[in-house]
Amino acid sequence: MIHLNTSSSPADRLNGFTFDTLGWRAWLDTVSLDDATPEQIRVLEESHPQARTSDYYLLLVQQAEILRQRSGVFNAIMYAPRGLPRAERELASTVVSRVNGCVYCASVHAQRFGQLAKRTDAIEQVFEDPSTAGTTERERTIIRYAIELTDHPESVDAAAIKRLEASGLTHAEILDLTHAIAIFAWANRLMLTLGEPVFPQNGV
Repeated sequence: MIHLNTSSSPADRLNGFTFDTLGWRAWLDTVSLDDATPEQIRVLEESHPQARTSDYYLLLVQQAEILRQRSGVFNAIMYAPRGLPRAERELASTVVSRVNGCVYCASVHAQRFGQLAKRTDAIEQVFEDPSTAGTTERERTIIRYAIELTDHPESVDAAAIKRLEASGLTHAEILDLTHAIAIFAWANRLMLTLGEPVFPQNGV
């Protein structure tokens, strides 16, 4: 069952992770739209449909050119029309967020996986125990690769790539997968160090 845009209690979460829509509160100053420069407004509009109301984007737009570059790279990695299926990019992103402990990012990408794949079983398994998660051999291989690249990037070698190939991933898909995993090392660290997730009111 997909839980979208609902409120939960702590008991409904798996190890603190949830499918619910969360907020995010910045610990540093954000840019007021009333005080934003025309350039900052342009970058917000280019970055994300909800950027003008998001603490995350209103914080990062203090350095507008960095946010522009970040958003361009992120959107290209996550939304490119070919290569690795979008659902599998979202699965890998959720795994990285689970491993890094980023509850906010995990909730966002868990929802997107559910919307794209029309199921949540793999994500529920990731929230429970990523080391054993996956409903197919391909999913399990993707998840193991995401864990390994996140926790022990120095140990990823040609054998890891061969395992992905053996599970049916093409070289283009492996590159997409690696980009998705890598950018969430960045995304999670920004989220975890610059602010905190905000749970629905009755789940606090």
